[in-house]
Amino acid sequence: MDNLGDIRLFVEAAQQGSLSAAGRRMGLTPAAASARLAKLEANLKARLFERTTRQLRLTDEGRLYLNCCRQALQSLEDAEAALQAGQGVVRGKVRISTTSDFGRNLLLHWLDDFNALYPEVTFALTLSDSLANLVQEDIDLAIRFGVPQDSSLVARWLAPNRRVLCASPDYIARKGEPKDPQDLARFDCIVLSTASGPVNEWRFTRGDEVQHYTVPLDTSRETNDGAVAREWALRGYGIAIKSMWDVESDLRADGLKSLLPEWRYPDAPLHALYHRNRFMAPRVRVLLDFLSERFAQVSDELERLLGLPPEPPAAQPRVKTPAA
Repeated sequence: MDNLGDIRLFVEAAQQGSLSAAGRRMGLTPAAASARLAKLEANLKARLFERTTRQLRLTDEGRLYLNCCRQALQSLEDAEAALQAGQGVVRGKVRISTTSDFGRNLLLHWLDDFNALYPEVTFALTLSDSLANLVQEDIDLAIRFGVPQDSSLVARWLAPNRRVLCASPDYIARKGEPKDPQDLARFDCIVLSTASGPVNEWRFTRGDEVQHYTVPLDTSRETNDGAVAREWALRGYGIAIKSMWDVESDLRADGLKSLLPEWRYPDAPLHALYHRNRFMAPRVRVLLDFLSERFAQVSDELERLLGLPPEPPAAQPRVKTPAA
């Protein structure tokens, strides 16, 4: 236990890929962080990192030690959380990962409301549209659209997620509105790119009717950042497909208007993801319940604002446990 701080620094450096970045997160100068890591390696009589001017790379010994350190630190955190649960204490830090637009435009304000109820809880909020390394990252709760494949995370259904075509009133005033999905060929479109490629194959349904539209990439704007896609739509550069949760504030303020509301784009319901084998601290459990209630309150109101047809009747599973 004498070198617990050094172990935490090592784990943080491995996660960040930078000793100086790990030191900053722990309130250490680069020199102090380097000295503490050197002390840890001397005690272990093993080199944990190969250091170059550009990167920090784990040695074979470092990878072995990292796995053991992560398990040990997690066991300590679980023990603390179990004690807090027995005491009914709601305090400490919750590490949350969510998408950029939803985090900035909605979750940020909801966390303020949660803090008014539980002032002893603090947050570490990571905004990213990627699911890469989510299992390895030190995250208590991730909020994502859809359920990741081949994941060791538990997925709890939070809310429906209607995705809508939208554009700014200025763009609509200049270009008009599409009459149906095929009519989109007359308009400028904004495409979101993912790790698997650009999402330019747009599929729409209206009852039993199905229409496909392929956005031409040579004439469209592309980005891998949902916040940029939203900003381009706000600035009048074209039509984007966005989650209703991402553009909630824009729709209320008339910054964006939904188009073709009678046509449905495939939905990706919102889920909370958390580690299957980790003890859920009271602060995480209470926050998850708070978010579930808030989504339920806002969901129906937002769909009425959008003028969307009702969801088809279907039972939504509350919790899914994907295969590891």
